[in-house]
Amino acid sequence: MDHERSVYWERDSESGFVREGSSASAVPRIDESKAWFRLEVRPSRIHRWGVFALEPIPARRRVIEYTGEKIDNEEHERRSGDASLLYFFTLSDKWVVDPSIGGSGAEFINHSCDGNLDSYAYRGHIYISSNRRIQAGEELSYDYNITGDYDAVCRCGAASCRGTLHG
Repeated sequence: MDHERSVYWERDSESGFVREGSSASAVPRIDESKAWFRLEVRPSRIHRWGVFALEPIPARRRVIEYTGEKIDNEEHERRSGDASLLYFFTLSDKWVVDPSIGGSGAEFINHSCDGNLDSYAYRGHIYISSNRRIQAGEELSYDYNITGDYDAVCRCGAASCRGTLHG
């Protein structure tokens, strides 16, 4: 897994915001203890980094747990600030997961309007599972179904692309 450029997360000591940066020595990785299949983070045609299957994944199987620090909505708003590359995942109406602290690598799975994965919450955990058979070498993706004020242009390239991350 050699990459010329890699990503790390840093917390600004004054604002507390987490920002993405780059370093030749820090490579995004999958926490193997949170993955049920062999996965790898590498450059993506969709957006920046992506997660790729290193082995076939059958349909309807748990693939990886989306982990990080569980924070409340107030802390989420504080950390979000004006940063544009944060990978928060809403767990419930009260809790959000911030993968910049204890992330499993699932935060690098890109959005697609026709993804090969689904996400679901179960007993305080967020799991990402396959919704069809996935081939070795295939990029993993799921529909983010973004709600609220935030929106971004979709770059998934699927025939059914909505052109937005909104669900």
